[in-house]
Amino acid sequence: MTADVNVPTEEQLPSLPRDEDGPVFDEPWQAQAFAMTVWLHEQGHFTWPEWADHLGAEIAAAVGAGDPDLGDTYYLHWLKALETLVAEKGLTTADALAERKEAWDRAAHATPHGQPIVLPTDA
Repeated sequence: MTADVNVPTEEQLPSLPRDEDGPVFDEPWQAQAFAMTVWLHEQGHFTWPEWADHLGAEIAAAVGAGDPDLGDTYYLHWLKALETLVAEKGLTTADALAERKEAWDRAAHATPHGQPIVLPTDA
């Protein structure tokens, strides 16, 4: 982790999985969702407190719906909070996000195992 990245502090996001070197990720998509969030924050689209409120609300809703909050679903909540926030900010729409997810799902199902998934340019 480089010092020039504006990573939220432990006080700003206390539940962020981290070790002594910074945030930790189990899957590449988690790191990508994290990086997108940091980049959008750095571009001024939202503040860390605003982000923390959205993430906290998403986690609370998931726990209320039965998620045992063992940490294994943290980045699923992260991604859902990011999708909600970018739609609220008008950076995209819920429909555009749904269309992209559907295109990804179609591409994943059409891709042979072990091959990279490629989205069509019109997706």
